[in-house]
Amino acid sequence: MFSSEDSRKLMEKIERLKDEKNAVILAHNYQTLDVQRVADFRGDSLELALAASKTDADVIVFCGVDFMAETAAVVNPDKKVLIPCRKARCPMASQLTPEMVREARESGPFVAYVNTLASVKAEADICCTSANAPKVARAVAKDGLCFLGPDANLAAFASRAGGVEVKAVPEHGYCYVHKMFQVEDIERAGRKYPGAEVMVHPECDVDVQLKADFVGSTSQMYRHALESKAELFVVGTEIGLIERMNAEIEGKKFVPLRRAVCIEMKLNTLEKVYLTLRDESNVVKVEEKVAERAREAIERMFGV
Repeated sequence: MFSSEDSRKLMEKIERLKDEKNAVILAHNYQTLDVQRVADFRGDSLELALAASKTDADVIVFCGVDFMAETAAVVNPDKKVLIPCRKARCPMASQLTPEMVREARESGPFVAYVNTLASVKAEADICCTSANAPKVARAVAKDGLCFLGPDANLAAFASRAGGVEVKAVPEHGYCYVHKMFQVEDIERAGRKYPGAEVMVHPECDVDVQLKADFVGSTSQMYRHALESKAELFVVGTEIGLIERMNAEIEGKKFVPLRRAVCIEMKLNTLEKVYLTLRDESNVVKVEEKVAERAREAIERMFGV
């Protein structure tokens, strides 16, 4: 276990390395606070994908899970993309295969959630994130229908908010972190924190979404908290965002709907960030033929 002094010294070393190597660090909202603090950009998948596409850095250290680093590599073929821990792999990303996308596309357009590997994005018509899924679904639906995977709850949210029929592929794809939240948690929170606003992620079960006051991506939750007149929020997503909001948003308090931790996200420690940047190790590469096609789907998303 590192002391606060150890962490401070590591952060200083990381800052020096960033300058020396013209490097940038991107950190998802689910990273630990020390990793978020050393990052140049913090946000959700959409914000980080946009940041990756616009950076002029030579080296990108992506503090997230495998599909995120792959996306950065796809949109930056001329840059070196690193991930602090090779084992940081999103379980949901493996629930959707290229073959499943090809089969579904015989019946309509396919929207690949950004939480997929590049090989899946390469087969899709377009990508989406939890922040823009309804908008993307509405834009690409043919005869009022499109397919979206792998998260079935996000597909249901995109259908409800986008006003089109969105079929989930696979039918029961899910995120194990957001699957933890139940309606009973919201009812319990209502008794314990009367008057608090309940915010949940669209990867939560549909009955949980319908019971909440606000449904959105992590960046949308952050912005909503800034704009809302409420001072107390109960938040249904991974604990990293809640820790970030408590640290950065003054005058407001954020409590977890229940303590939910993404084990894979937490594999990227401050020490691993330092070692990866120092050694330029764990380089993320995507086969060029796959990257070209995946890039098209990602860029179509940026254009919606």
